[in-house]
Amino acid sequence: MPEQRIIPNKVVHFTYFIVDQQGKQLERSDVPIGYVHGANSPILPKIGESLGGHKVGDVIEITLSPEEGFGPYREEMTFTDELSNVPAEFRQIGTQVEMQNDNGDVRQFRVAAITDDKLTLDGNHPLAGKTLTFTVTITEIRDASTGEIASGQLADGPDGQLQ
Repeated sequence: MPEQRIIPNKVVHFTYFIVDQQGKQLERSDVPIGYVHGANSPILPKIGESLGGHKVGDVIEITLSPEEGFGPYREEMTFTDELSNVPAEFRQIGTQVEMQNDNGDVRQFRVAAITDDKLTLDGNHPLAGKTLTFTVTITEIRDASTGEIASGQLADGPDGQLQ
């Protein structure tokens, strides 16, 4: 039987690590991540495109500009307030805060800085504004089930069967 290649309607599992332009590792997953290739998957489009045609064991290096990755860094997505106006449970760097605007839109912010009695929240993705290089290793390829293709989501059971 010939080796399976990544084409639409295949379930693909991979591990990865991400480095910035200086070669500093920013993120790593040694636990395989899975998606349905070509079925509105949540992975970044350029990564999906780059994986097409590859097989298990292939290692692919993909560089993404901020626009291809997590978007440009937007200063207007940061807010600074007096520390005394912020509840104590949010006074730690990295704490996640969910906020809602007047239109009912909800967004996650993280506490990015605490200095001189002020706290800064940042609504940008932590990797926004960065040129990133993903190194992806393909660990598994299989046929997607009809349900996985329709939903774009992986089923829980073996071979794509719902449990």
